[in-house]
Amino acid sequence: MADIAFLLLIFFLVTTTMSTDKGLARRLPPPLPPNMEKQDVEVKERNIFTVLINSTNQLLVEGEPLDVRDLREKTKEFLKNEANLDHLPELVPVTVSVGGKDLTFVTTKNHVISLQNDRGTEYQKYIEVQNELVAAYNEVRDEFSRENFGMPYEDLNAEQQEAVQTVYPQKISEAEPKNYGGVK
Repeated sequence: MADIAFLLLIFFLVTTTMSTDKGLARRLPPPLPPNMEKQDVEVKERNIFTVLINSTNQLLVEGEPLDVRDLREKTKEFLKNEANLDHLPELVPVTVSVGGKDLTFVTTKNHVISLQNDRGTEYQKYIEVQNELVAAYNEVRDEFSRENFGMPYEDLNAEQQEAVQTVYPQKISEAEPKNYGGVK
């Protein structure tokens, strides 16, 4: 009887899979070579989209309280700046090579989304905000692909997808958590 129980135990250990936790898919920049000095990068204030999450999980976007459900549209408006407004990122020409042709687009390539959270922010709220920011990028890229290539981003070939990523690079800067307190 003990042999059968032992065999069953081994069978279940071998055939079952362990669930693994999955994190955020982020690629960190490579470390600087030891002989290279750090350089400060100057970013114009209009090119920065600031998103703060406080300890009570309230969202402050560009200094204004905002519901997380409205974050995607606000981010898309910032990324596209279709009306070339002064308080949104500056439009610059970007040239990409697709299929042997050089194409030039005017876009907000120099933008940065600054995501900052309080030490007391719930992880679920942080992930929810991250998802909305990434979804905004995905929608902007998809709209751009449909307008310029006639198909959704996911259906483009690798060269075309790389061109779209060059035109709308995903730039989400995450600061170390601080104690911001509550949004009033």
